[in-house]
Amino acid sequence: MSSRNTFYLIVSLCMLIGISMTLYRHIQFEVPWQPGEKRQIWSIEAKVEFDASGDSVEAVLALPQTQQGFTRIHESTASLAYGLSFVNDQDNPRAIWTKRSAQGHQEMYYKVDFLVDPKATDIYQPQMPTTPFTEYPEPYFTAANHLVKQAEEVSADAYSFTRELIKALTDEAAKSNQNTGLILNYKPKNQLIVDLLNNAHVPARIVKGLELEDGRRRQSITEYIQVFKDENDWQIFDLASASQGRPANTLLWEYNGNSLLEVVGGRDSQVTFSMLSVEQSAQSAVAPKISEADFLNFSIDSLPLEEQALFKGILLIPIGVLIVVLLRVLVGLKTSGTFMPVLIAVAFMQTSLMTGLIGFLLVVGTGLIIRGYLSHLNLLLVSRISAVIITVIGIISIFSVISFKVGLTEGLKITFFPMIILSWTIERMSVLWEEEGAKEVVLQGGGSLLVAVLAFLAMNNEYVRHLTFNFMGIQFIVLGIILILGNYTGYRLLELRRFQPLADRED
Repeated sequence: MSSRNTFYLIVSLCMLIGISMTLYRHIQFEVPWQPGEKRQIWSIEAKVEFDASGDSVEAVLALPQTQQGFTRIHESTASLAYGLSFVNDQDNPRAIWTKRSAQGHQEMYYKVDFLVDPKATDIYQPQMPTTPFTEYPEPYFTAANHLVKQAEEVSADAYSFTRELIKALTDEAAKSNQNTGLILNYKPKNQLIVDLLNNAHVPARIVKGLELEDGRRRQSITEYIQVFKDENDWQIFDLASASQGRPANTLLWEYNGNSLLEVVGGRDSQVTFSMLSVEQSAQSAVAPKISEADFLNFSIDSLPLEEQALFKGILLIPIGVLIVVLLRVLVGLKTSGTFMPVLIAVAFMQTSLMTGLIGFLLVVGTGLIIRGYLSHLNLLLVSRISAVIITVIGIISIFSVISFKVGLTEGLKITFFPMIILSWTIERMSVLWEEEGAKEVVLQGGGSLLVAVLAFLAMNNEYVRHLTFNFMGIQFIVLGIILILGNYTGYRLLELRRFQPLADRED
């Protein structure tokens, strides 16, 4: 393979990896393209209450998990002097509060935040229940058989059979049916439907859901019927309307047929729910989701915040470098040092643009005057540069003290400039002045400042900061572009102007 093919292969790989990583982060973890996007979060609080009898107490509350349409992002509890454990036994998550002795009215709270997430799926697949046969005494047995046969005649599978059975017990016509009235007096409708389905060899059970409504307090749980065709195919049915499918804006709190709340050592127990819908920035809303361990989720979100803050600045440097490459390779601007403008731009981000420009001109201008005097002393290079460094520190110190004395605290930001870089810039400009004159100093110094300002504007852009921090793939894309620019051999923009007289002469 020729070197040219190798080059294009490397560039293609960089671009492909960068674009793939960026799209994966956006699609899989829903990291927004733009800063400031909002996402809906439901904050739900379950309040457990009971009267303790004075003995040891154990309160067990079923807990919801990430499921279709909702991603659990945060949970917390509050209780008075109770021990707390979270147990996830056989896909049956529970919170267990325990206490050696308690007396009187007891309250404890469980709060959970769910992100509205259309891409979320059930974290646990519910286990298919068995179908135990339930005996009914006469005349209820005859009435139940009549209802089952009636529903079977107008159904084709387990789901349509369930719908017809619920209708037979719910419709207006059902109220005048003697069999329906008789059997509904024997057993509650929800348990009756489950019994009849199981007797017909259709796996079914009662599950608990919570209808989400903004600002609701003391909301109670709603029961639904969960019906299985097989282990991986199940549906939720509304007991009131016989509608099939998970109701919109409904969170399944318990979906394994277990009890919602169990209390040992207390009586009159109950659990009620309060809920609130809040809008939160997409970045913070999906933060718990994107911090999950995933090999392909390559980001700096898993690092400590201090390191994240450090990387937030470092990841902007390739953008400044890209600006330098564009202006030098395509435009032909001259700068003092290849990447000195990027370092100046980084300093501008600490000082603000105007303060940085004024400080830079003051320090470099004063440094050039002092460096001009040092050149007459015929010092060795190391000693001369060392003297320049000490001089720059002295200049920065003097300007800082003066600005503070006159009340210009903004001038204190001049200390953010990299002193070694400033010293080396002064040395290079001074040598350039001696060898090629003041005009070249103005050209290269002005070019450096112009590039630094443009790099600062790009690096300080809100969208650029958001993209570079959240999408590591952007670094590969920038690398690919820089490699392509490194292969450019055509005229630069300023060179076209230089050759303009030749073109005019030919005309």
